[in-house]
Amino acid sequence: MNTGIEPLEKALLTGQWSDQVQGPTWLLDLGRNVVNGAFREVLTSSRARDVFTIREALQNVHDVPLDGCFTAQTELSTEQEYVRLILGVACLHAFLQANWTGPDLDLKPLDVLVVPTGLKSELTEDRLYSKAIKELACAGEPAYHLTECPVFLRLAEICLNAPFSHLASAGWWRLRVWSVHEHVLDEPVAPPPDLLPLMEPYKKLSESEPDLVGQLLLEEGLLYHDLSQDRQAAEMFVRAAATTKLEYELTGALGRRTKFQQFDVSQLVLLAESRRRDGDTPTNLSMNNNSPPRPTPETLALNDDTLLEQTQFTTSSPAAPGSRLTHLDPSSQPPLHPLDQCIFLAMCLNVKNMSPSHGLTSEQMSPYVARVIEHPRNWSIHTIALLLRSRLEANRTRTIDRSTLQLQALVDQMPTADSSVAERLLYIHSIPLPSKWQMQRELALRFLSLGVVKSALEIFERLEMWEEVVKCWQSMEQSTKAIAIVRDLLEGKKAEADAVIARGKTSSENRKQTLDAAREAKLWALLGDLEPEHALKHYTHAWEVSKETSGRAMRSLGGYYFARGDYPNAIVCLRKAVKINPLYSRSWFILGCAHVRVEDWEGAREAFARCVSIDDEDGESWNNLASVYLRLGEAGHRVIEAEQTADDEVADSVATEEVESGRIPFTNKLLAFRALKQGLKFHRENWRMWINYMIVAMDVGELSEACRALARVVEERAAKDGAACVDVEVLERLVDAATRGEAEPTSVNRDNVSLVEQDPRAGLLRQVSDLLDRVILPRVSSGRIFRAKARLLTAQGLWEEAIQMYLNAYRSSSAGTIEKGETDVQKWKDAVNEVEEIVDVLRNFGPRVEGSKWRLQARSVIRTFMGRTKDFEDEPDWSRLVRLQEDLRQED
Repeated sequence: MNTGIEPLEKALLTGQWSDQVQGPTWLLDLGRNVVNGAFREVLTSSRARDVFTIREALQNVHDVPLDGCFTAQTELSTEQEYVRLILGVACLHAFLQANWTGPDLDLKPLDVLVVPTGLKSELTEDRLYSKAIKELACAGEPAYHLTECPVFLRLAEICLNAPFSHLASAGWWRLRVWSVHEHVLDEPVAPPPDLLPLMEPYKKLSESEPDLVGQLLLEEGLLYHDLSQDRQAAEMFVRAAATTKLEYELTGALGRRTKFQQFDVSQLVLLAESRRRDGDTPTNLSMNNNSPPRPTPETLALNDDTLLEQTQFTTSSPAAPGSRLTHLDPSSQPPLHPLDQCIFLAMCLNVKNMSPSHGLTSEQMSPYVARVIEHPRNWSIHTIALLLRSRLEANRTRTIDRSTLQLQALVDQMPTADSSVAERLLYIHSIPLPSKWQMQRELALRFLSLGVVKSALEIFERLEMWEEVVKCWQSMEQSTKAIAIVRDLLEGKKAEADAVIARGKTSSENRKQTLDAAREAKLWALLGDLEPEHALKHYTHAWEVSKETSGRAMRSLGGYYFARGDYPNAIVCLRKAVKINPLYSRSWFILGCAHVRVEDWEGAREAFARCVSIDDEDGESWNNLASVYLRLGEAGHRVIEAEQTADDEVADSVATEEVESGRIPFTNKLLAFRALKQGLKFHRENWRMWINYMIVAMDVGELSEACRALARVVEERAAKDGAACVDVEVLERLVDAATRGEAEPTSVNRDNVSLVEQDPRAGLLRQVSDLLDRVILPRVSSGRIFRAKARLLTAQGLWEEAIQMYLNAYRSSSAGTIEKGETDVQKWKDAVNEVEEIVDVLRNFGPRVEGSKWRLQARSVIRTFMGRTKDFEDEPDWSRLVRLQEDLRQED
């Protein structure tokens, strides 16, 4: 693939015209007009009319897709490919102006398309609109039906998805078109498999075009973010910053955040500096220049009686020693390049992130956003910066008012013309700016979270987001109104918005409003959710209406069958659902659970593996995947049944005998171990997973991990379960492993641990000792736990402490707790054995402790036991106790 991007292509990609662009005058005029936002001049030009002329000989025009309405062009020259590229970019940016940035577009599709006279009655604005909305549906996900001018997006796809032979930037524009298309759909869908590989050749230009490659990496990261692949997205954003040579450092500096603060405390601050670009001067890099301010959205003040508008720093150089940013003053930093501002804002998208491995956590994001807001450089960038600040402030008591008012102000400023079209579109592909309807939806959700249900309902009804409308009515405990709305829509009694009439539709009173198949199917599925008694009928009808393309219908049917235990039918439906939209992880999860219920382990493995490939933080899926690995090749084994529901499907603890079975291949055990280890990174509080992990770790020989897992289980469950939370068999096996092969020293000083440290098991010995001393014994105790600790002390040659632990074990045993009046003969016989054991311990270890009075202790144990159990003097085993006493006297 040719990666040499020509100046005209670069001007279109960056949105900035350059004097270096050369070519025919008419071509330069087209390119310049696109960059300047003059889309009417481009799309109504003679060159555009040649491309967008609809064929006359069309039969059944309603059934012909939009790309089939134009004459196919092959073997285009370089200039013809430029024309097609320019027209595609113009259509795409016109669509973005209409639905993202504003101001209102002064152009309609019929101003662009050349429709033959015989087809003008067939191809009206309304029918073109319906055709485009229908064709934009993808992988069973409908396009938002109130999208403005969707025909322009379809025309952009037709122009830019066609093959290019001479222009290197065509693949990049395919990425941009697809990213925009994703935001029009109800749910994200998987991109074409060849899309991201097309970007690789461009990345080789990082030395000659650092900003261009940085912009590409940023846009690729934004696509990963849209697909909920936050780890890959964070990696791309960091690579973009490195490519543009953006220097930044998150550090602390002394300062004050409140008006009444008396002492300076450390405050988070982001020190950042962009690299010097060609054309940069000290004037435009200074924050104190006298150039007129750029038009930007209104930034609302906090106006709080306690918090300052922004942190006041008192430290002038907080950078770490050796940093390149030591010259920066946190209170007076230079403006950042707009592209670098975009990179910082992209790093702050996942505002609920709590995992450092997935990028910035929510606490770290505020300095990044504040660094961008400090110096507005572009209208759209400042808009998304204010939006991100609004999201970060939404859950704080002192900032929630500004958060909501700022979001309202951003929604209101979209239609205004306070800045040029070119200014608003300049960095539109490098920022996650929501569409107009997405921003209004976010405002409505904010109202809903504050309990302002009526205002939220009005917005949702205006946007015709019926699922959210239904939720509002249900929150007000008026489900009957929700059902009535959906039925009226399906029966044509309720017109779908005033916007329909505004587009020029007129209908008789009895005429049913037509719905495209995808949206009608979605409404039937929604009705199934609202009427559980008729759910099967409604879900099935939704599938039929969509002509077997509705992923929503199949997901609902699969969930319906699963909840009722019909797992074979659930598997059939969910297989169809994931085939339509393979990115919907919940469908894969329930599919895996259904396979588990029918003991189809290979199918379950595939489903749960897809879950964790989509969301690697899904701890339940990792746990279930591990459970499945332990059953592969074990046909006929009983299915784990505890706690497996569609809402919280977590496989119960793996039975020890199954894990230890020789029929499970060691490779499967190792895979299960790795799966559980990965899942526990994100679900550390799930004690059932820790139990599974402990048992599997023992089976694969990861004894240190088993020790760590047992510690976590005890910490989580000791308060509720007591000594039962300790898996004593695992503990004893750990002690065996830690003490196996230890030479029994004759005398070891308490502080002399050199003999232990020389053994390769010394690390495990220390870990097991720490487990008992720090975790288990301070919380719970039992005879077997004391004996395990005693064995550990014996291996270390700490005889006095070992004797004390054996005595503790004896006191908690049946012999130590037996009471006068006991009548159970078998219990008494068991207690006699325990007395003999503790006497043997004292006889063996006592002489090794200097100054020990072990004989006195042994006689006291026997005397006390015999005094409590005189009722058993007639038993034959009583003579064993008498013999013990005599032996001790003789040893004196």
